[in-house]
Amino acid sequence: MIICKVIGNVWATRKEETLSGEKLMVVQRMDLDEKVSEEIFVAVDCVGAGIGEQVLVTTGSSARMALRNQDAPVDASIVGIIDEVQAQAGE
Repeated sequence: MIICKVIGNVWATRKEETLSGEKLMVVQRMDLDEKVSEEIFVAVDCVGAGIGEQVLVTTGSSARMALRNQDAPVDASIVGIIDEVQAQAGE
């Protein structure tokens, strides 16, 4: 899983049929120090995240599993909203 920040929405009136009714969000990858990287991508929102929230994103076939639709052309899904991250620096 990847820690990201939601930075926007995507509206698409015409899209693949299996994506109908799905909320698409623009996310930016973050590190443990909450610094954003240059990596920005679109993820399907499975949990009702909002702009500005830190989220957990899963990619690949796990993203389709989270969506519960193996036929959907999805490679990233938001699967959690982060309340807090605790991590100890590597030694």
